[in-house]
Amino acid sequence: MKKIKVVHIINWLNYGGAEVMLCNLLASTDRERFESMVVALIDVLPLAERVEALGIPVRAIGMRPGVPDPRGVVRLARLLHRERPGVIQTWMYHSNLIGGIAARLSVPAPVVWGIHHVVSLDYIKTEHDARAEKRTTLWTVAVGARLSRWLPARIVCCSELARRLHEQRGYATEKLMVIPNGFDTGTFRPDPTARFEVRRELGVGPDTLLVGLVARYSTQKDPLNFLRAVAILKDRCPGVHFDLCGTQMDEANAKLVSVVEAYGLRGRCHLLGTRRDMPRLTASLDLAVQSSITEAFPLAMGEALACGVPCVATDVGDSAAIIGESGRIVPPRDPQALAAACRELLELSPEARARMGQSGRLRIQERYELASIAQRYEDLYETLHAGSHTSGVPSSVGCGPEWAGQSKRSLSEH
Repeated sequence: MKKIKVVHIINWLNYGGAEVMLCNLLASTDRERFESMVVALIDVLPLAERVEALGIPVRAIGMRPGVPDPRGVVRLARLLHRERPGVIQTWMYHSNLIGGIAARLSVPAPVVWGIHHVVSLDYIKTEHDARAEKRTTLWTVAVGARLSRWLPARIVCCSELARRLHEQRGYATEKLMVIPNGFDTGTFRPDPTARFEVRRELGVGPDTLLVGLVARYSTQKDPLNFLRAVAILKDRCPGVHFDLCGTQMDEANAKLVSVVEAYGLRGRCHLLGTRRDMPRLTASLDLAVQSSITEAFPLAMGEALACGVPCVATDVGDSAAIIGESGRIVPPRDPQALAAACRELLELSPEARARMGQSGRLRIQERYELASIAQRYEDLYETLHAGSHTSGVPSSVGCGPEWAGQSKRSLSEH
């Protein structure tokens, strides 16, 4: 059987939920049935090494963040014409739009859009009026709604909330579907050794309770809400320590450090930055926290539950559906409620927390195991690929021989 070639197009390969989910999906895709390639629009590629270690090529188009560049669309179309994929999967708003247009210009392959964010009008008006890149994102979402009836064959949302909101925003209802994020419960699993080793590295006692926030430093993730809750907890739970882990969650972030010091948390908060040992670090926690203002499907919560760690999360995205009875859900922007929920779980006996964590791991295994999620993507790709051969996808323009002659040069340059 000939393999189906799937080209994945994503904005970049920086650390983030959609990017990590792409890496996870690639690691679980059946290589006897599928041949994969990743194309990044922007040359920010920290995760490229992880993809290439799987034997999957990575190409970069050379576009710049926030700068519309028709030449990038042309370069992408040339690459697609050369590679001749059977299916194209795009992963984020900008790559949905750019990848969909480039595909129409170059190959008769079905395009699957991926939606891994929730853009709320109220959120943008409240938080981001002055930020041009967010206005651009809002514009991209609006244009995507108009073109959703033409460019993609299917639109995969990572959460039920994302599906509902994009339906309300005008995306083609008949094309919207949900495939949630998945988790490798063999990689993210309980690990008593990690618990001991991480505490030793942090310079705290082996029985110290450890609470962690895994997120990039951004308004959406609201780490200041977490720190306000920690400031409330520090005297009520005097032996507890707190980890902040993710992009810009480190000592180089002067604003973050100043808040830690202003709340008197120096010595209790550990700013760990970006880590490559997330399964180990997550498994060391007694409690995982999400303090976000907005989410679609938070990976960090699923990873914590897979490690048998109870969670406290804000009621955004599909957090409540993911966590179930294996933690607590609180309103966003409410540090008092966040602190109270954390304190409640920290004051449970170790045995009670362990039972809660075990139920969370079972929930992830039953609902969000990576192998079953990857199978759903594979089934979709096979169905669309078969349909494109039987019914025919409309031929695209720009597929003449003049494109083929330019492909090699464009790839060598980018």
